[in-house]
Amino acid sequence: MFVSSYRQKETFEEVLLSMDAIWVSGGNTLNMIAIWKAQGVDKILKQAWEQGIVLGGGSAGSICWFEQGSTDSRPVALSAMNALGFLKGSHCPHFYTEGPRRDSYHEMIMDGSLMNGYALDDRVGLLFSGQELKKAVTSREGSKGFYVSKVNGKIVEKELKVEVLKG
Repeated sequence: MFVSSYRQKETFEEVLLSMDAIWVSGGNTLNMIAIWKAQGVDKILKQAWEQGIVLGGGSAGSICWFEQGSTDSRPVALSAMNALGFLKGSHCPHFYTEGPRRDSYHEMIMDGSLMNGYALDDRVGLLFSGQELKKAVTSREGSKGFYVSKVNGKIVEKELKVEVLKG
């Protein structure tokens, strides 16, 4: 989203809506979404999603599509944030691969600062069609994904069936 108006002669809308797929990398989710909103890119991405353009990403690029996420975008500690809201619930990447992520995600769901949602190991992806989860996939044997929810005052991790992609 860092462009020069002298060189960039196509609008964000023209560029993004001409794509078959849009991939968002990791980084600071909070700042990324703030820039998108300032530039109107959030609305264009919603239009892309509604038109069937494939949206994806890793880490911050996966949090952004959900209603909420667990982020390291602020100093000191992991925190809850609102995201774009295309997909229902919350999301936590790096669930087992970054030490405090799991416990922090549990705490945020327990105290209500995050909704129930999906927690994934690195290299696990979720395939949605609209709001419906179709499958979980990974490129690494043993990587896991979970649906984490608060049930009767306790955290429940329901392990997702994760298909290992061979190739």
